[in-house]
Amino acid sequence: MTNYYETDPEFMERFENFAFEEVLNEPGPPLRKNDRRLAILATLMGCQGVETFRELLPEALNAGITPVMVKEVAYQGTGYLGYGRVLPFLAAANEILTARGIDLPLPGQATTTLEDRLEKGIDAQATIFGPQMREAWKAGTVNRWLAANCFGDYYTRTGLDLRQRELITFCFLLAQGGCEPQLLAHIRGNMNVGNDKDYLIRVVLQCLPYIGYPRSLNAIACVNKAAE
Repeated sequence: MTNYYETDPEFMERFENFAFEEVLNEPGPPLRKNDRRLAILATLMGCQGVETFRELLPEALNAGITPVMVKEVAYQGTGYLGYGRVLPFLAAANEILTARGIDLPLPGQATTTLEDRLEKGIDAQATIFGPQMREAWKAGTVNRWLAANCFGDYYTRTGLDLRQRELITFCFLLAQGGCEPQLLAHIRGNMNVGNDKDYLIRVVLQCLPYIGYPRSLNAIACVNKAAE
């Protein structure tokens, strides 16, 4: 692995000062325990920053992110990024967990079966977005899959609560860009489960060093629009 402190010392000096001093110590209420690191891991998945994910995951584990939480972020990302973009992160997580002496597979977190995943996925959608979602799955095949697979297979799992799951979905969407309609919907979902406007903006600020200014500004604009 390249030692950027040797090859690019001026760059590393400025990046580390910005990301780990200026951004981290920006005045304001702190994020809830583990939220900052969950958000950054999800953001790195969204922007396909697998090398940085490898770099930061051990620190996140040392700071209180559990192996189950790491796996839940990776699994849920499949619904928003697709298997092709998630697999390198799942592989990286497995390598790092195994190297730390953690036996895989981890204890199961599923709470649904193939028979009841649609029903329970609809319940999760309704809890987050409102009772109108109980009929949304009938609009078409993708809507049914969204309820059964994205929500029924992933959102219903233990390891992360619904507020944390909406938070990482917000990060998957803002980091990959081009998903503003879905981002707006999930900003409203976040607000419904306890992540308000100011909180979401603080999340974006903590993720900015990893995704840059354009996508961060787009995300903040979406947060402001949803709050109206």
